[in-house]
Amino acid sequence: MATEILMPALSPTMEEGTLAKWLVKEGDTVKAGDILAEIETDKATMEFEAVDEGVMGKILIAEGSEGVKVNTPIAVMLEEGESAEDVETAPAAKAPEAAPAPKAAPATAKAPEAPKANTSPDWPEGTEMQTMTVREALNTAMAEEMRRDDTVFVMGEEVAEYQGAYKITQNLLEEFGAKRVIDTPITEHGFAGIGVGASWGGLRPIVEFMTWNFAMQAIDQIINSAAKTLYMSGGQMGSPIVFRGPNGAAARVGAQHSQDYAAWYAQVPGLRVVQPYSAADAKGLLKTAIRDPNPVVFLENEILYGRSFEVPKLDDFTIPFGKAKIWREGTDVTIVSFGIGMTYALEAAEKLAEDGISAEVIDLRTLRPMDTDTVIASVMKTNRCVTVEEGWPVASIGNHISAVLMQKAFDYLDAPVINCTGKDVPMPYAANLEKLALTSTQEVIDAVRQVTYR
Repeated sequence: MATEILMPALSPTMEEGTLAKWLVKEGDTVKAGDILAEIETDKATMEFEAVDEGVMGKILIAEGSEGVKVNTPIAVMLEEGESAEDVETAPAAKAPEAAPAPKAAPATAKAPEAPKANTSPDWPEGTEMQTMTVREALNTAMAEEMRRDDTVFVMGEEVAEYQGAYKITQNLLEEFGAKRVIDTPITEHGFAGIGVGASWGGLRPIVEFMTWNFAMQAIDQIINSAAKTLYMSGGQMGSPIVFRGPNGAAARVGAQHSQDYAAWYAQVPGLRVVQPYSAADAKGLLKTAIRDPNPVVFLENEILYGRSFEVPKLDDFTIPFGKAKIWREGTDVTIVSFGIGMTYALEAAEKLAEDGISAEVIDLRTLRPMDTDTVIASVMKTNRCVTVEEGWPVASIGNHISAVLMQKAFDYLDAPVINCTGKDVPMPYAANLEKLALTSTQEVIDAVRQVTYR
């Protein structure tokens, strides 16, 4: 009996398409799995396979036909012994009983609904603001929390007498004394372990690493001791501790002092991972980190320490983990970044706007937990995404975001997601090579032009 071949639905949201090209002709013998035709939509061109074997009896829709509705008969497949003439004359070819099947077949999955992004403001409208550097914001956050809770203390190399290698702990020794602002020997593994033990004993340590590169000496304490204890103790003992310090490239400090650990620590269950960009986020997120009952990896950036931003004047200003911030709204492309990568993202958005490309810029702020709902909702609007970070390209944060978008927003993407990252090399010492090893505003602009086809 002749069988109608229907226009396929290539995605849950497809309603019609273009029958671009037939790859078989009338009279051809077809086996299951053979490619019959190419179907085009506004998002992709896909090949359409035969599900049964038989003979291509009659092509009902010519190649090149546009606007062919899903489930429209496009050809008739014959069984052995039937002829194409029978198809033309026999009303059975229209298969009156088969007609209801396409109507009953809308067993097509619904397109995923856009997640509800948390776009609530971080502070009330009309709040008085003050200008503050990232350095001052971090210092203020620690001082406020140490005044609020006498179990909070700071320890690390040069945090007391020298007032911090980057002056983040300035004046804390004078106010809180040597029992709560503690200079340590140059032994990261040792003082990180002391900090973890203190957190088990009811205190809330803030452990400063002069740079996160040096924390590789302490990574066993951070991951095996701090991150896993709550799980391995059956929930009986947690580790409320903050590990903080500058992360990523600075300026000509070589391969061993220039690594970005964002993706490293974001992989670890049991950790909270934070990487702020602005002074307001640095203050609000550090206060949240100090209060959190879990170990927090707080990644700062040396180059951002001296940059000034507006910070709200509030008695107790905090920002919750897992809430991204939309710095700039747009309609043509979503640019996602965090930390110092935001400088490239925002600069690129400004220059792209001059050419009529409207970029939405999202700052993740926290990498674990990560607010992917805000990213997905944005991509469902813009249909394109570029990620920006200074870390290496393999197993990067951008890789993870790309995977999430493949699973939860695939039908909305009009172009592949592009990850702008640092180059896959150890950081060079020479200034000209260091510049080439990092991502850049121009790379972000080029990536946006690639995904927007402009």
